[in-house]
Order: sequence, then structure tokens, then C-alpha cells
Amino acid sequence: MAHGGPRMDDERRRAYGDTFQQGGEHYDRIRPGYPDDAVDWLLPAHARTAADLGAGTGKYTAALAARGLQVIAVDPSADMLAQLRRNLPGVATVVGTAEQTGIADASMDVVTVAQAWHWTDPLRASTEAARILKPGGVLGLVWNQLDTGVPWVHRLTRIMHAGDVLKPDFRPRIGPEFSGLEGHDTHWQDPLSTLDVMELAKTRSYYLRANEATRTKVLANLDWYLHDHLGHSPGAPIGLPYLTHSWRARAA
Repeated sequence: MAHGGPRMDDERRRAYGDTFQQGGEHYDRIRPGYPDDAVDWLLPAHARTAADLGAGTGKYTAALAARGLQVIAVDPSADMLAQLRRNLPGVATVVGTAEQTGIADASMDVVTVAQAWHWTDPLRASTEAARILKPGGVLGLVWNQLDTGVPWVHRLTRIMHAGDVLKPDFRPRIGPEFSGLEGHDTHWQDPLSTLDVMELAKTRSYYLRANEATRTKVLANLDWYLHDHLGHSPGAPIGLPYLTHSWRARAA
């Protein structure tokens, strides 16, 4: 199946994924959630159980739990899951990966992977998702990205080195266990301050892997762009435009 998203080998995928092993509290505070429209579109009406793979601090998990689903959150980072349990004490958690969840066969109505499918081996993860889904269950893949169709946001992403902007012809790669892949886009805004936007840059893999000189340069460039070039007062509220891509497919 054709796809136009980021591509990386296993070594590079592990190296970038490791940047998120720590810092769950900061990540949870500053990263955006997900709009209701995107979540409601993805979920089938009959869904009662869900596995959220690559759950992180529980941004998407919270949306599933709020809709009354019994959710199991899976993530390789114990630090991220510790933050998730503080936010969502009623949600079961498992230290694991999308390729090896430890969840029982045919036990889930929905499997979601939000902001993490590009860190997986998509064929192995598809096989695992199909194993834990009930027949006809839904695999949901979700990406939040800054809305680069807005000119000032496009320049912001270049300064932040936010490289997770999907190409217009992007289709996620999934295994032959699934069919009927369809997509849905949601435009929305996350209310942040200019200082929060600078903090957002600190949660990006580019910043986390950079040396101190590069980090200082990124923050200085953001300070100039937001406050001098765009003219916002430090700490002023702005609506940061996002585009959420949601995809769903059914298990055979």
C-alpha cells in the first residue's frame, strides 16, 4: 500500500524513539490533545474495549476513556506510563510495544496508535493489532501535526525543526490483515501562550537529541520569531493551528 510519510530503518527508529523515554510530565503538560471530531469519526458505535498502543502520557487514551471504553494503554516508556496512571488511574497499563503488546487474542474492539505508527515496524504492528482485535475490529491511526497550510505556522515548523508534517498524498502502511483504509482530516486550534510554543519545541525529537548550542539557537530563533517578528508579547495567548489526520481500517 502506497505511503508518503517519514521512512527510517530500525536503528534510526529506535534512536529517535529513545528520546521520549524520559520527561513524561513535561510532554504531558505541553503536547496537544485530540479534537472530538477526530475521535468520534474513528470509533465504531459498538466499541466497548480499546488498546491504545504507543499511548505515551495518555493524550489519546483519555479521549477513549472519556467515551466509556475499557482501555489498556501500552507504551515502551515506564516514565510516560507513570504520568498516564497519575492522569487516568482507572486505565490499565502495560510496558510493551505495538509489535508485542502482551494483550490477549481477540479481546479488543479497537486498536489505536496516535502519534506513534511511524515509530513502529508497520507490518509486524499490523499483525499484532490483528491478533488482539475481534473479527471486524477497527485499527485507528492518528497524527496531530501543525497546520502548515497557515503561512506563519509553516515558518514556525521550520524554526522548530518539526519534521513530522505528512505529505499530501500520505497513506499509512498497514498489513494485509486489514482492508478498507479510509482517512479523515480535522482542522482545529490549541490554545497556548507564546512561551508554551517555545516549550513545545523542547518536546520535539530534534531538540531532545541536540547539543546545548543547537538548543540555545532554536529557542533564540523562536523568541525572535514569536515576539519580534510576529509582534506578540511574551506569554500572550495564541491559537496554534493543528491538522489531525485520522485513518481507520477493519480486520478481516
